[in-house]
Amino acid sequence: MRVVFMGTPDIAATCLKKILEHGCEVVGVYTQPDRPKNRGMKLQPSPVKEVALAHNIPVFQPENFREAETVEQLRSLQPDVVAVVAYGRILPQSVLDIPPRGCINIHASLLPQYRGSAPYQWAVLDGLKETGVTAMYLCREMDAGDIIDIAKTPIAPEETAGELLDRLAELGAELLSKTLRSIREGTAKRTPQDGSLATYAPMLDKTMCPLDWNRTARQLHDQIRGLNPWPVATTELQGKRFKIYESRVVDVTTDAAPGTILVLTKTGLQIACGEGVLEIRNLQAEGGKRMAAPDYFRGHPLEL
Repeated sequence: MRVVFMGTPDIAATCLKKILEHGCEVVGVYTQPDRPKNRGMKLQPSPVKEVALAHNIPVFQPENFREAETVEQLRSLQPDVVAVVAYGRILPQSVLDIPPRGCINIHASLLPQYRGSAPYQWAVLDGLKETGVTAMYLCREMDAGDIIDIAKTPIAPEETAGELLDRLAELGAELLSKTLRSIREGTAKRTPQDGSLATYAPMLDKTMCPLDWNRTARQLHDQIRGLNPWPVATTELQGKRFKIYESRVVDVTTDAAPGTILVLTKTGLQIACGEGVLEIRNLQAEGGKRMAAPDYFRGHPLEL
């Protein structure tokens, strides 16, 4: 079965590696154009492109599929199926109609929950205890296609969005391999989504970063986890701005006003919230480097 793979970031590269390990015939790879990165702003290939080149697979990097020549180029590869993982491009109907066995997608949520571009981050932000990945057929409406299969996983109470993504990448890679096998064998299922149960996960942005200490300790903890590694939660402590990378909800009661700094312990800085107490354990002062909170405040004493 001839497979064309479309994807760009690390999670997609993990999936591509897995299906190659399982012997899939990948006849072409589509990924976003090389982008400038780091201080030198040199053009860098995507993780997916690096995997494809290492396996001598033809790589295509169109900006979009608006041009007829681009669509015909894909058609010339004669794919039986197109597999899409975090490609970063919406496929038009002219592309969806090419592979006789359909275009499939691995999405990092349990659809129809968290359709959109930031599904696993919102699962953490919302304090969910479980998420997973979904294999589905692509259709014109975003993330609304028929479900082929799902794989579930718990979300650990202290797990960040970045840590969760690493696990979802492996889970998604196994699911993609399983799904392609079922399509090849003609056993793949199609279960329509219940649109009335759909929720949406829009892109994250920096307006979400500031911590509001009137919220509960649990809500703030989930915010910090969900925004790690990007765009990262922020707060001001005695006039200085910090990025907050790690926290814990501590079993402490207080009548202090939200935002009051309570105590610096061996493990972190405890701050009163609208309900409960949050301990900041890892942070980065503006212009500084990321550090454990006790280490930073030993050199920069607070007024308690």
